[in-house]
Amino acid sequence: MDFALDPKTDALRLQIQQFVNQELIPLEQDPTSYDEHENIASELLKTMQAKAKQQGLWALQMPKAIGGQGLNVVGMAACYEEMNRSIFGPVVFNSAAPDDGNMMVLHKVGTEQQKQRWLQPIVDGAVRSSFAMTEPAPGCGSDPSMTQTTATRDGDNWVIHGHKHYITGAGAASHFILLAKTSDDARKGLTAFMFHKDDPGWEIVRRIPIMGPEEHGGHCELKFNGLVIPDENRLMNVGDGLKVTQIRLGTARLTHCMRWLGLAKRSMEIATDYVAKRESFGVRLADREGVQWLLGEAAMDIQVGRLLTMHAAWKLDQGSFAKKEVSMAKVAVADTLHKAVDTGIQLCGARGYSKDTPLEWIYRYARQARLVDGASEVHKMVFSKNLLNEGADFWSWG
Repeated sequence: MDFALDPKTDALRLQIQQFVNQELIPLEQDPTSYDEHENIASELLKTMQAKAKQQGLWALQMPKAIGGQGLNVVGMAACYEEMNRSIFGPVVFNSAAPDDGNMMVLHKVGTEQQKQRWLQPIVDGAVRSSFAMTEPAPGCGSDPSMTQTTATRDGDNWVIHGHKHYITGAGAASHFILLAKTSDDARKGLTAFMFHKDDPGWEIVRRIPIMGPEEHGGHCELKFNGLVIPDENRLMNVGDGLKVTQIRLGTARLTHCMRWLGLAKRSMEIATDYVAKRESFGVRLADREGVQWLLGEAAMDIQVGRLLTMHAAWKLDQGSFAKKEVSMAKVAVADTLHKAVDTGIQLCGARGYSKDTPLEWIYRYARQARLVDGASEVHKMVFSKNLLNEGADFWSWG
């Protein structure tokens, strides 16, 4: 693969970089920029989203015909990394999880009618969305086949009963994609459905408090007590729920890596700026060998993560599922984000640990990286199985 970006994509990347530097990073220092859950405040968000739209930086991952920028996955990798150098970036550009993955899967597999009703309002920024899959034990986590929530056919409708938790964005979402069990078939027993927040028969039990700053809408516990979903709101065929999940999570997992690399780079930017100016015992911190080792290791790991992510993005653009490539990127970049921000805090000392920089925000946010969209241990199982099956061909250039 060629790592050079085409001129259009690189121009867009530079435009995003300028927007982040001039419009978003300055906001991070103002306490009034934040809501009670440590994300960008809603009115400020609307203002920044309007500016992003005006400058042609909206919904980078969606086709231009429906209001996006038409980037392929390689282009997304470069631009998502740039946009998440600010902690506010993804939601301002309408390229944040879980909307990001929901838009991509609805665009890939939704009918034209479904796209108009369920996708277009998300692309336009008129509504937020959520993906309801994870359940309390003994229900599903990384293994969707363990789903306990049921969908029972009743004429032209489906009736939903069950329990979900840690559903990202649910508190602010209007459009939901729901995964439910429709049979006991091991491979074809799940089906995906769409419902609206105002539909009766379900409730948000609570917004679950978490360690780090939250996406808009938080991480919620949901209960379904007879939610009725018309069959026309079924996504793909009956029994295709696992396929919907795989289609959604493949690219969505990689977009996490893209965004995390932006946060890792920002952590290094803050650290390098500080050590270049700060002196101790008559010597700049940047001139001390121990400091150089810390910076060099973090910089190298970030570049390794970028190469893994870009390779997986390229494979996806070639039509591959890129399962092992996405899993390797997910594991490596999750670790790299934590290492980069931890290094940044260590080098900045008390300043890094305080709220005078976004490093402590990024640090708390980074801990979820090894858990979301499949724990690192699960992803290691995925590519270890590939190694056992492929042998030396695991490292093929093909």
